[in-house]
Amino acid sequence: MVLETQVKRMVIIAKMNILSVGAGSRVKALDGLPVRLINLKNGYQAISSFKTEQIDSVISHWHLADMPNGKFLKKLKTAKPQMPTIAIIEGQNPQQEIEARCLGVAAVITEDSSEEHFRAVITSVLGLQDSEAIEELYAVKEM
Repeated sequence: MVLETQVKRMVIIAKMNILSVGAGSRVKALDGLPVRLINLKNGYQAISSFKTEQIDSVISHWHLADMPNGKFLKKLKTAKPQMPTIAIIEGQNPQQEIEARCLGVAAVITEDSSEEHFRAVITSVLGLQDSEAIEELYAVKEM
């Protein structure tokens, strides 16, 4: 008896480069999206990456160890005000949300939001099609 296994492969062509700063494992929610993700831990690394990388959008935690109180996002929005930027803030901290929105970020997500909500906000703000939804739409029935 021969068992056949099928390997499911999906080729994803990156439509944009997203810089993630201080988001940690949250970015796993973006798996399968047509993006190239540059995941960094601190703000100074992120600033340096603009010299070597083509960055289309930024997702950043408001409070970074090396740049607290939104310092990285403030510098970014001053230098690149038109760049789509998403701020991750502490849950139940209206002051962070007010400050982030005053900077002109495209969206604010609380760090305690679900992966589904996180992914939905990112795809909506960046105008990306969710490849999981596309994959389900064109699913092939296995025999």
